Amino acid sequence: MTGMIQTDQIRVLIVEDHPLMRLGVASMIGSQQDMVVVAESGSGEQALELYPVQHPDVVVVDLGLPKMGGVAVIRALRLLNSEVKIVVLTTYEGDEDIYQALAAGAHAYVIKGLPPNVLIDAIRRVRRGADYVPPALKHKLDAHNASEKLSAQELRVLKMISEGRGNRDIGDELGVTEATIKYHVSEILARLGANDRTEAVVIALRRGFLHL
Repeated sequence: MTGMIQTDQIRVLIVEDHPLMRLGVASMIGSQQDMVVVAESGSGEQALELYPVQHPDVVVVDLGLPKMGGVAVIRALRLLNSEVKIVVLTTYEGDEDIYQALAAGAHAYVIKGLPPNVLIDAIRRVRRGADYVPPALKHKLDAHNASEKLSAQELRVLKMISEGRGNRDIGDELGVTEATIKYHVSEILARLGANDRTEAVVIALRRGFLHL
């Protein structure tokens, strides 16, 4: 969806894999007199091809993209242009989700369930050079504890736990002993403040360490 481009309009690239959601976001942005949608993408890979061609002022990115996830897209866009302005628009609202997106280089983080004017406001703020996290999400980011961060191996173990797999099965898959997996599980429980494996998975899903 595109419109007549004026030099003072904010040029926006939308990266969203759900067609109806993409259409709705494009319609909402396109209805603003100071904005224009210059391109739409259903995948991160396509977005990386469109960006150097369209030169948008702001990129609106969903985190739950297929294959190449939103955080990876943010990092890749930053490699293309370190000054790129990025607004995350997603259903993920865990503190780890927010932290990872901002650490990758996003400037604003908006949840899809918030009123439409929040996204519009975020785009304008980011275009002016400001960062923006709505008050409804800021307290989650403030509560984020870096000491609770899980290693890549612990995240792999946690994902397999969420699939209902036992320690021996996980160890066989990762090529380590069952005792090593037990150690990883104890570390995961301690870092997430969980009493057992089930609670660890529930906490991880809520906070954004895992996604179904």
